[in-house]
Amino acid sequence: MEKASELYSGKAKSVYASEDPDRLVLLFRDDTSAFDGEKTAKLARKGMVNNRFNAFIMQTLESAGVPTHFEALLSDNESLVKRLDMLPIECVVRNITAGSICRRLGVAEGMELEVPTFELFLKNDALHDPMINDYHIRAFGWATDEEVVRMKELTFAVNDVLKRLFADAGLLLVDYKLEFGRFEGRIVLGDEFTPDGCRLWDAGTRKKLDKDRFRQGLGDVVEAYEEVATRLGVRLD
Repeated sequence: MEKASELYSGKAKSVYASEDPDRLVLLFRDDTSAFDGEKTAKLARKGMVNNRFNAFIMQTLESAGVPTHFEALLSDNESLVKRLDMLPIECVVRNITAGSICRRLGVAEGMELEVPTFELFLKNDALHDPMINDYHIRAFGWATDEEVVRMKELTFAVNDVLKRLFADAGLLLVDYKLEFGRFEGRIVLGDEFTPDGCRLWDAGTRKKLDKDRFRQGLGDVVEAYEEVATRLGVRLD
């Protein structure tokens, strides 16, 4: 499948049209950013690692009954995906406290939560992705009530699958962000699932193996991503 015109270029991925109007080509670049684009860098191999990592996770979720937009790997940095009508909503599940929940609620990092929390955010970098709730979504028409229910169901289904997957690899799934879209009248998982959009810690040492290494200047960002991929059995060659 050949890519055609560029439709969108984000902070770390670009989206291209393809010869099929219902399919897109997703290009994972070596760019990385944090703090809504205030901190940026190019990291060699990052696009390749994230592309292959995402393919592995999406295929794992599909096998578990979670519908995703992923179709096939096209190259080291490119994947074929379904063309979704994306919803401007981020669904976040937290199993352990880290990041913004610590700042907002004044709690320490690393608390294991008795039950996972679910939060909704508006996807808008200019507004720093403000937290929203079901009433905002209904009032502004960003999604229907039924679609919100379905997104919650799928987000927790992802948690059930991936907590076990990462635990078997000696990793803690701390939290993660998901984005969804519409495809042929149903809600489908879109965007990506990589260490860019989740927090992963070593289960024994709690060493951070995700994008916090970039945010916090810890170094060895791509090396950490590769370590996670290797533990999961993702092929990077």
